[in-house]
Amino acid sequence: MNKNIKNWLFVGTTVALMAGCDSRLDVKPTQSIDESTALATSQDVEVTLIGAYDGLSSINLYGGAVQYSGDLLGDDAEVRFGGTFATLDELWRKTMTTTNGQTQATWLQAYNTINRANNVLASLDKVEAAKKSTVEGEARFIRGLVYFDLVRLWAKAWGDGDNNTNLGVPIVTTPTRVVSEADSRSRASVAAVYTQVLEDLTKAESLLGNITDAGFASKNAAQAILARVYLQQGNYAAARDAANKVITSSQFALAPTFEEVFDDASNDGEMIFKIKVSDQDGGNDLNTFYAPSTYQGRGDIRIQAKHLALYAAGDTRGTFFVRASNNNYTAKFLDQYGDVPVVRLAEMYLIRAEANQRLSTSIGATPLDDVNIVRSRSGAKPLPLVDLNAILAERKLELSFEGLQVHDAKRLKRNVGALAFSDNKLVIPIPQREIDTNKSLVQNPGY
Repeated sequence: MNKNIKNWLFVGTTVALMAGCDSRLDVKPTQSIDESTALATSQDVEVTLIGAYDGLSSINLYGGAVQYSGDLLGDDAEVRFGGTFATLDELWRKTMTTTNGQTQATWLQAYNTINRANNVLASLDKVEAAKKSTVEGEARFIRGLVYFDLVRLWAKAWGDGDNNTNLGVPIVTTPTRVVSEADSRSRASVAAVYTQVLEDLTKAESLLGNITDAGFASKNAAQAILARVYLQQGNYAAARDAANKVITSSQFALAPTFEEVFDDASNDGEMIFKIKVSDQDGGNDLNTFYAPSTYQGRGDIRIQAKHLALYAAGDTRGTFFVRASNNNYTAKFLDQYGDVPVVRLAEMYLIRAEANQRLSTSIGATPLDDVNIVRSRSGAKPLPLVDLNAILAERKLELSFEGLQVHDAKRLKRNVGALAFSDNKLVIPIPQREIDTNKSLVQNPGY
């Protein structure tokens, strides 16, 4: 981890820790805060955990950047980026530079958030006994989730070459409180990063209870992200079983209509984990870029006819768009203060369907039943039978514009336009400032 990561981690940690230090406001300027002073009580650690959630909600992470990065990178002429932000235009055109300010901001925010989680995990001995398991589980969930998307965006996909030698991202599991050369970390392998992700999420699953509020980590949320991780790895039995746990937990139900999925007042039963947004906290950059100005957005990401043609007559997902200034926009993110979905129940049905289909099993339900329950909610005609292509097509229709585009292309080994799934242009470069200040870091091929 280089000096830029470390400096941002230090700043983020300082802000998060000082928020809980009401009796220690008269602080002399110093390069670091002594651990015994900064995290002395259970309340201090719990406030730092809230700081980690705040890091997740940044527009540079799950408040938008993680999702639109995956979609713009994976776009195959189904959207058009018509905005003036060169940073996002580079993602859409697959012409990224090592000085792209947005990808750098996402990288730094990710490590900032990881460091907040690391501070929590290093101070569990200060946490009240009754809260310790939950605090640890939430911090591990946050760290595991962030590392999963870091390795998916900044490294070769799982299975694209040798996972044990392909470079992933630096793994940091201890707090960065004093900046030193010892903290200049090299990139771990893709396999090592996935091992860390699975360790964190599996531990979180064992420590947390069932969902009570989709804005916070839970056993169900850990299971849902585990289902994603296993699917990305091609571990279909594990993906199926993790998704099945979520579905059979009796904690969730599909929203009655597709429109209600994206209405905060109606979707509580479907959302497994989301970023809460209000006019005081959180950010929704999916609204910023996907919604037109009539809905407080910039209208930069415009839906093209190629995508609209995918929907059959009667499928309400095919009409869930708005038109403004002679352009089409998804209606998923029209609310400026709408919560941002990270993972929801419909995805679990589709993961279970795909995994069962690949394995010729019917754990929980048949693939046909799972696909048709999702289709039924949208008024689409039930299918008489399904094959793998039908399940993958359903996944695309249901989950479009929710950040999965490039990751699905890579795991399915499908081209993105004229680019092969393994093309270096589909991997974000390590920010140049990081390379310049940490000689242990190696840049991605092609940059």
